[in-house]
Amino acid sequence: MPKQTPPVKKNETVTLTFEDLTHEGDGVGKVDGYPLFVPYGLPGEKARVKVVKVKKNFGFGKLMDVEEESGDRVTPPCPVYYQCGGCQLQHMSYSRQLTMKKKQVENVMKKIGHLEHVPVHDPIGMEEPWRYRNKIQIPVGEKENGELKAGFYQKRSHNIIDMDSCLIQDETNDGMVAAVRKIATDLGIEAYDEESHRGVLRHIMVRTGQVTGDIMVVLITRTKELPHKDELIEQIKEAYPGVKSIVHNVNREKTNVILGKETTVVYGDEYIYDSIGDIRFMISAQSFYQVNPTQTKALYDKALEYADLRGGETVVDAYCGIGTISLFMAKAAKKVYGVEVVGEAVKDAKKNARLNHIDNVEFYKGKAEKVMPWWRGQGLRPDVIVVDPPRKGCDEALLTSMLEMEPERIVYVSCNPSTLARDLRILEDGGYETQEVQPVDQFPQTNHIECVTWLVKK
Repeated sequence: MPKQTPPVKKNETVTLTFEDLTHEGDGVGKVDGYPLFVPYGLPGEKARVKVVKVKKNFGFGKLMDVEEESGDRVTPPCPVYYQCGGCQLQHMSYSRQLTMKKKQVENVMKKIGHLEHVPVHDPIGMEEPWRYRNKIQIPVGEKENGELKAGFYQKRSHNIIDMDSCLIQDETNDGMVAAVRKIATDLGIEAYDEESHRGVLRHIMVRTGQVTGDIMVVLITRTKELPHKDELIEQIKEAYPGVKSIVHNVNREKTNVILGKETTVVYGDEYIYDSIGDIRFMISAQSFYQVNPTQTKALYDKALEYADLRGGETVVDAYCGIGTISLFMAKAAKKVYGVEVVGEAVKDAKKNARLNHIDNVEFYKGKAEKVMPWWRGQGLRPDVIVVDPPRKGCDEALLTSMLEMEPERIVYVSCNPSTLARDLRILEDGGYETQEVQPVDQFPQTNHIECVTWLVKK
């Protein structure tokens, strides 16, 4: 057969109508059947597009001009939205964002999991889908005039887009970053330079307790010394008298990883506190804690509903982190066993159990896929297994361990629909039946969606 030549060339401008969205939120339009993926395009819109990359079966374009607008197009309230890589969907109405995310989940259930018969519910969205993040970690750079700048990276680059405010962050986080940046500039503290691996201040992190109002500031430097430490602390306290904790973290490595291994509390407490529902949590600089507690409560309530606990059950929580799901389950179960590979998280989980006077839960350090077969050998037979893995999904050995333990119910919490669908297929083939999928929008204005899924033993 003769080789097919794409009907478009690089740098050519074409007019097309967008028919669909990718899972990342890019518009999809076709030229003679050839798909072009175009950021910021919306279905139903007619637009002029510049072709920027041509591959054999598809290409990429840049939106030049919208000739016929969709009713779902809105003006992004963020002034740096089109430069910053933090959000992807501010140009899209919130109702359309939820529709897109539901379709994304349905598509992977069908194409990856072959589970088209499984109901995917409408996502649980937010009444106010702004200002929801309780944690900001933001790189620091230097302007030409010597002032420090702080902002998220430009898309697909490490250029810092200077910004005064981020509309998905808690306003306290915004204010703290602005204050620290100004104080550090006035004290002459240098920004870290990625290319030369010189300079001092790499990142500013701020964590806030949504319920308590507690504030923690973490200053991440390349150097062991924190320059002008005493003045810096005093001026931060002056700017925000309510600050509970100021922490210095040292990261000497040439790396994209934000936090280093050396952490020192230079003012106040090692922990701040927050609550999800009626459970309190201690949060350190290094703790993994959900960034949107409002939606986390909705997610965990649904996980608890799916677990269907009556008071006599034994529950295993794989990937238990600092014990968030475990403690929710422990309130309704007879016994909960949590396992987590990160030692510091296990220590925090035990502290959180004591903080809440919950004594029917035990936490273990180790890989779930190794600890669970050992538990099984000791005669542990859980009624329910809960998993909340990282984006890569469950380890294959863990899925095998889950199947061998033969719980009555599995509750799978996922931040990546594709790996969720892949793992559900394995669990289905191992004798479980997926009942339903409930998406929860933890990250409005971005293309991410969280899901909680319920399986029962056939």
